[in-house]
Amino acid sequence: MERSWTINGRFLAQPVTGVQRYAHEILHALDELLVEQPPTARGLRIELLVPVETSVPSLKAIHSRTVAPMYGQLWEQTALASHVRGGLLSFCNTGPLKVRKQILCIHDVNTRTCPQSYSLPFRLLYDFLIPILGRSVAAIATVSDYSAGELVRHRICKSAKITVIPNGHEHATRWKPRHSEPTQAVAGRDTIVVVGSAIPHKNIALIIGMAEKLASVGLKIAVVGMSDARVFKVAGQQASFSNVTWLGRLSDEELAALLQDCLCLAFPSFVEGFGLPPLEAMALGCPVVSSDRASLPEICAGAALYASPEDPDAWFERFMQVRNMPDVRETMIRLGKTRASHYQWKASAGRYLETMAALDGLSVPSREAVAV
Repeated sequence: MERSWTINGRFLAQPVTGVQRYAHEILHALDELLVEQPPTARGLRIELLVPVETSVPSLKAIHSRTVAPMYGQLWEQTALASHVRGGLLSFCNTGPLKVRKQILCIHDVNTRTCPQSYSLPFRLLYDFLIPILGRSVAAIATVSDYSAGELVRHRICKSAKITVIPNGHEHATRWKPRHSEPTQAVAGRDTIVVVGSAIPHKNIALIIGMAEKLASVGLKIAVVGMSDARVFKVAGQQASFSNVTWLGRLSDEELAALLQDCLCLAFPSFVEGFGLPPLEAMALGCPVVSSDRASLPEICAGAALYASPEDPDAWFERFMQVRNMPDVRETMIRLGKTRASHYQWKASAGRYLETMAALDGLSVPSREAVAV
């Protein structure tokens, strides 16, 4: 039986954040599996559709095609929808409303749980699209049990429709660590790395607010992802401290070098659908001090130290543990690498193949049956 599926390639025209990283890696893992031809790929043909002027990665088994001179939601809802053959894979929260045979990955419902982090137009668009898609598409994927629960709690879809298909870690181990002058200048075992943006639920202000106390014990803060301290002045937060460096966006190679040459990663988010930076840090042998909220304890498990995102004193205690107790730090590194290895892109791509096969009516052994 010949089976046709299409991949929504809109993500290839977007800047790479965690959601786009997921899509890139699942795309490549699916391509590898098509070459290997497991039972779930039997008779399967996958085509990648992309907007015009989009750079397409080199693929072995997945064919690509450019459609229509338009972009964004207009491209997704019209041009893409009219060119889908068979089923559709949409990895980045939205997809065309007209395509029912669709597996849509909804990474989180943050526009509902932390609306203050998003613009009104963005919230209105997502709050309109996501519930309709949740009801109409054939299957929903998401990246954690926490996010699955949130989708049900906010009545986006029923639990029976959801498959948890998490991120993987291998991309981080492929990075070639290379310092730049800015990262080299701040690197060292006295530096706490913070990765994120100024949106409120990332809670970076908690760590910045600790700057003076951290300076008193010789610790520095390196903020990755933002280059301007003024973002915090809106809330009256003084952010110009001698021990805080704003690095802006880094290349993967620069980030890898910094994570391998610091005290730890601090990740104080109130809400995360998954939390890819802690997984990347653990894969690279960097200790993680994480918020104890949302998906983060699920993803990091016993490999991280935890603190409330509302308790700076608890964060200070965790930083002191990592700095002053070498055995704790070494244990965190060992456990972190082991934990990261549990999350693999090819395994996640395999779950997509299983879901696609089920929607195509193909009888294949389940993961549980294979394990037995």
